[in-house]
Amino acid sequence: MPRVIVDCAIYRDGCRTEGPADFSDALDQARASGDAFLWIGLHEPTEKEFELVTSEFGLHPLAVEDALRAHQRPKLEVYDDSLFLVLKPVQYDDNAGAVTAGELMVFVGDSFVVTVRHGETNPLGSVRDRLEKAPEVLQHGPTAVMYAVSDAVVDHYLDVADDLHADLEELETEVFAPDGAAGQNTAGRIYAFKREVMEFRRAAGPLAEPMERLAGAGVPFVHEGSRPFFRDVSDHLTRVNEHVEGLDRLLSDILSAHLAQMGVRQNDDMRKISAWAAMAAVPTMIAGIYGMNFTHMPELKQPWGYPGALVLMAGVIVVLYRWFKRRGWL
Repeated sequence: MPRVIVDCAIYRDGCRTEGPADFSDALDQARASGDAFLWIGLHEPTEKEFELVTSEFGLHPLAVEDALRAHQRPKLEVYDDSLFLVLKPVQYDDNAGAVTAGELMVFVGDSFVVTVRHGETNPLGSVRDRLEKAPEVLQHGPTAVMYAVSDAVVDHYLDVADDLHADLEELETEVFAPDGAAGQNTAGRIYAFKREVMEFRRAAGPLAEPMERLAGAGVPFVHEGSRPFFRDVSDHLTRVNEHVEGLDRLLSDILSAHLAQMGVRQNDDMRKISAWAAMAAVPTMIAGIYGMNFTHMPELKQPWGYPGALVLMAGVIVVLYRWFKRRGWL
């Protein structure tokens, strides 16, 4: 267990206190005092490592199964002895242009909070430090931890959404560059960017319903004074989801505009090719006629016949060139 336990502490009256090293004894001490709770943080525990936590805290087996397997969508489950909240913190790698999502499970029950983290994305360290500097929030009990974790995850969503929007503006500028500087794989880049936005959407979108439930009444183990805080988180999450939806729509519009641009450029290329082919066809036709070697051909005996044919070819080409140029084909 020491390998997976990130931190374990008792909080009383909003302040961290020293307690027994064994979390079973620490939980008994927190429940005995009546005004304290135990917060234990775990990182990717195995089933065997989590067995003791399950038995000591009385966690529901279905919630335990979800916490161990991970790959869950954000949700809130209410059990007889605890609440189970699943969050998906995200990280955006600006260089690779990739959104990666971790998983964070929060168990809240009688005088305890258990957080289980999967992946490298870790907002819990800063959350614990911030909470320990705000005893007025910690006085709300285990619910304060659930709020602070949710708030940290959603606030980081806003940062990721801003980073995605900045990169999208760069892609948009490239697509609509007046000199047609868009690369050959622009459509692939737009589609890949759309997949990253979809990954972000899968993390943020389903979390709206759990936050609304926590902000309302009727959810057990939630301190009455913490409901306004959850409403604030829900408002921030609404902004995030609206931002992500706007990014997705804008990407679809950019992809459609890029494909339309490609079609226009292909039509321009075809017109240019057709114009040059038409100009090349005239001298070819005239030269072909005089290459058929008939006995009776006009101007064959005339000294000006050869230069006259050349002048005719050049004249027709000039006329065609000016006509195509005026019509915008060249």
